[in-house]
Amino acid sequence: MILSGIIEEKERLVAGKKAALSLEDLKRSLKAGSSSRIDFKSAVSGDGIALIAEIKKKSPSKGVIRKDLKPLEIARDYAAAGAKALSVLTDEKFFGGDIRLIKEIKKEVSLPVLEKDFIIDEYQIYEARAAGADAILLIADILTPDQLRRFKDAADGLGLASLCEVHTLEDLEKVSGIDADIIGINNRNLHDFKVDLETTPRLIRHVPGGKIIISESGIKTYKDVMYLKSLGVNAVLIGEAFLSAQDIISKVREVMGTK
Repeated sequence: MILSGIIEEKERLVAGKKAALSLEDLKRSLKAGSSSRIDFKSAVSGDGIALIAEIKKKSPSKGVIRKDLKPLEIARDYAAAGAKALSVLTDEKFFGGDIRLIKEIKKEVSLPVLEKDFIIDEYQIYEARAAGADAILLIADILTPDQLRRFKDAADGLGLASLCEVHTLEDLEKVSGIDADIIGINNRNLHDFKVDLETTPRLIRHVPGGKIIISESGIKTYKDVMYLKSLGVNAVLIGEAFLSAQDIISKVREVMGTK
């Protein structure tokens, strides 16, 4: 299974990082070099439907998406095309990411950045803060209710927004139990990586009122975006449709219906 392999690799990496720099030392380094955050929640909850544009080189299901990936150039293109926030894949082995990119990207654009990774340990949340992230991803499927609560509390304490991701009603019950304010509905099943855009309408009717709702994965066209907007979705997270296009700015404007 792809997901179990990712989690095993993440456990190994986190253990190695802890051995090199303890959590207490990481916390002390944050106090010494604090930096301001950009409000991710406000950025993705304005009028209309907001775009969270993703930067990633590859994925387990698609392989290499963009061979000549130039993250800083792409970040500038996304900003120019009207993205309200960026999602940066930081997993190295499976997605070709690098957490160090976050600081470099934030030097180029003034958009909030979501660090997108498989967080299984509180250590990674402090690491995200040290890297300059404004928000983190918490995947309900791989976390217990207690972990979700502890991790969200840790993120809140660091000024980080938490995008709590769900794919099933069971996931939604977990994140509702911690009063998550930003809920991402992932149309991709992380166990087999199959995508079904109808996951969003199936789940959105069960989301408590007053939440920021983001639809993720499988969104390719303006028609898709308008359909999701009609359901009450506040923002869409899109990567592959843009990264596989020759002209990213034109593709973003086409999909989002902007000039």
